[in-house]
Amino acid sequence: MGRMIRSIDRYSMVLLATVLLASVLPCRGAVADALSVTSKVAIALLFFLHGAKLSREAILAGLLNWKLHLLVLGCTFVMFPLLGLGLSGLAGQFLTPALVSGILFLTLLPSTVQSSIAFTSIAGGNVPAAVCAASISNMAGIFITPVLAAVLMHNAGGSAGSLAAIEAIALQLLLPFIVGHLARPLVGGVIGRNKSVVSLADRGSILLVVYTAFSASMVGGIWTSMPPWQLLAMLVLMAVLLTIVLLFTTVAARKLGFSTEDEAAIVFCGAKKSLASGVPIAGVLFAPEQVGAIILPLMVFHQLQLLACASLAQRYARRAQLKVEVNENAPIGAD
Repeated sequence: MGRMIRSIDRYSMVLLATVLLASVLPCRGAVADALSVTSKVAIALLFFLHGAKLSREAILAGLLNWKLHLLVLGCTFVMFPLLGLGLSGLAGQFLTPALVSGILFLTLLPSTVQSSIAFTSIAGGNVPAAVCAASISNMAGIFITPVLAAVLMHNAGGSAGSLAAIEAIALQLLLPFIVGHLARPLVGGVIGRNKSVVSLADRGSILLVVYTAFSASMVGGIWTSMPPWQLLAMLVLMAVLLTIVLLFTTVAARKLGFSTEDEAAIVFCGAKKSLASGVPIAGVLFAPEQVGAIILPLMVFHQLQLLACASLAQRYARRAQLKVEVNENAPIGAD
């Protein structure tokens, strides 16, 4: 699992390098048009793979621990959006409309899968529950995120609340996801035997969408219209948001009587947002020149959540180890 976390950190660096490349060498004209079509195909492939990787066993197993999953879904799709509305209202006083929309959009997304499971495992938490919770959240996000965007982002520009956006979501995201899940009996074995290739295609698709999006935003003047102090202010807001949700999920899990193992799964699944889902969904919902600024808060939040959760996972692991040592040293027959 430590190797997985290091891999995630390296990917964050590659993601940043992609943004820098698009800022220095943005694609234009016919190349931009070709990459736009290619990125749409890549998005469809990405969600096909998401559907094919989701096992029905995980969904059925998740129903057994419904209280935990209900709390995670509530944090992801109720608490986060409410915080997003509050923060975007505050940020609207001093940030650009695109960044404000990006902050709200971030709060509507599903949880991560890979890193949530990895952090829960490091923490000594309930890994099966984390697998189920993260998978269910990602699946639900394909339906819920566009609906929330349509309801809450009608003034955000682009086509977030239009019929065309709903149709695009259905064709580019939902249909490939369903086809992938139905094809799981046929392709599941191939995916299982070629995880490295699938991971490369998964992450490569996101990098392509990010490059295309930031190229269009660069041509539209994203950095010239965004003073450095606004980026710093956005970073502070993302840190505040992450702190609030980490505290809320921790306190809620304890107040509701969950075990420490379940608490770890709730914190790492309920307080995080998925870059893998957010980037392609933004590419469908918003105009190309808007996507770069829209996903900028998500990219910042993504890095912050990795750093914070890595530290938290180590704290949970030390607590679990201390508990084991106390039990081992307890006198035989002691209460």
